Amino acid sequence: MTTQTKTVSPASPRSAVVAILGISIAASLFLLWLIYLHPAADAAGVKLAFLPALNALLNGLSATALLIGYTFIRAKRIAAHRAAMFTAFGFSTLFLVSYILHHALHGDVKYPDKPLRVFYWLLLGSHISLATIALPLVLTTFFFSLSGRIPMHRKIARWTFPIWLYVSITGVITYAMLRLAMG
Repeated sequence: MTTQTKTVSPASPRSAVVAILGISIAASLFLLWLIYLHPAADAAGVKLAFLPALNALLNGLSATALLIGYTFIRAKRIAAHRAAMFTAFGFSTLFLVSYILHHALHGDVKYPDKPLRVFYWLLLGSHISLATIALPLVLTTFFFSLSGRIPMHRKIARWTFPIWLYVSITGVITYAMLRLAMG
């Protein structure tokens, strides 16, 4: 009597990237709908008013973990790098949940007509555009790492890291600018 073992082939990079792009597009469309079309459940902003500050904190923590992860990989401390990157991913995931909750409750917040308004909009526009690009890059970078495709991981991480870091830092800056402008 022979026993047959079934081997499971790992996901092909192409199908994984296509799935990641599909998820990223769906998430981006959902956020566009939520921010610009969905009516705010608490337009007065009295429920969970701390969410914007929490979002900025989570973005700042993500940026910090990214920088720590970068220093670890430069020192060839792979396990520490991996832990830092998972930490950054965790903070970014918590940010996304909090961001969705904030916009579901409060809708979009408009920057007041102040001298820095044009700069704010340029910064926010670059932040949003690159955040849309960062999501599939982050997920693809993690896929290549976790599936042992380290050369591809390194190749895409060179793009992912600065974009993810920029998005995390500009998230904090746009929050601070909005709070200062609102008084």
